[in-house]
Amino acid sequence: MAATAVEAPAVERLPRRRGRRGAAVAAVAALVAGAAVVIWLGIAGGRSSGDAAANTLPPDTTQVTRRTLKDAHTADGELGYGTTSTATSRLPGTLTYLPDTSARITRNQPLYKLNNKPVTLMYGHTPAYRNLAAGVEGPDVKQLEQNLRALGYSGFTVDEEYTESTATAVKRWQEDQGLDETGVVELGRVVFAPAAIRIAGLQAAQGDPVAPGQRILSYTETAKAVTVQLDTADQRMAKKGAAVTVTLPDDSSVGGHISEVTTVIQPGEAQGDDPKTKVEVVVTLDNQKAADAYMLASVDVTFTAAERKNVLTVPVAALLALREGGFGVEVVQKDTSRYVPVRTGLFSDGSVEISGDGIAEGTTVGMPK
Repeated sequence: MAATAVEAPAVERLPRRRGRRGAAVAAVAALVAGAAVVIWLGIAGGRSSGDAAANTLPPDTTQVTRRTLKDAHTADGELGYGTTSTATSRLPGTLTYLPDTSARITRNQPLYKLNNKPVTLMYGHTPAYRNLAAGVEGPDVKQLEQNLRALGYSGFTVDEEYTESTATAVKRWQEDQGLDETGVVELGRVVFAPAAIRIAGLQAAQGDPVAPGQRILSYTETAKAVTVQLDTADQRMAKKGAAVTVTLPDDSSVGGHISEVTTVIQPGEAQGDDPKTKVEVVVTLDNQKAADAYMLASVDVTFTAAERKNVLTVPVAALLALREGGFGVEVVQKDTSRYVPVRTGLFSDGSVEISGDGIAEGTTVGMPK
């Protein structure tokens, strides 16, 4: 049963033109709500809430429905191993060892060797940028000490101070690595990555002379991941940690979560074309085994920026601009109708969440042709 609209003070009635939803469109507002761009069409001069519609009923009607609305977007993605990083030498020498492509390297294993001395992988988020020696302080010192402790070395405190005790532990580590026991970790002897890595490609060959700044190899994480390029208009979808759904080539679905979000600039496809700004999203799969059958593959990724469950909705086209501000709908009851103000919520797929006095599931509202 349709609810009764809220009464309002008497106002001048606006004439209705037969076959149209009022006079010429006067209010056109572009709203970014949950990043969905919606065009709202109002009536010339607007309508006042409580006004009774004159002359004829609207040309078409629909009903207020109760449903779940999602601000969702599906984009193409590439299944692989996520973002690729590059290991660049900070030391001179000759390459005497390189790992195989696709090899998995873990903490304290050599990434490559220069002059038969290893450049070793350790775990951490801060890249190496200086020599580490007694007297140095900072988070990079703590990062090194955390790795030494994880490898079983002791006799020092894990903090941000590189003490003589730290240097003693480093000497023991250097002895085990076949390095000169200086107690100083020279820049370029250790490469830090957040976790174990997978060798993605080689940019140099065994036997090559190497100078500081030369690229040696590229690597990724070891877990399968999906990379998606989103338009900036869809940036609201890219929230780190947010859950997504990945549809694999066999149409099966697997959950995932956004692990990285970065802005990238793509050069123009042809000379003179402007570069494009994209939002690059890396999605880590929650179930790695689900993607075991695929090394590289094109997949679909569904992002959900917002969800409203069990809400009242109408088509966006049913909204009207009200003279006193805000929006309303034309509630139809038998052979009469009345303009009723509403509060709007989430917009999705041509529908909008609404609420307000006189609005209930099954309420009949006017629609344009």
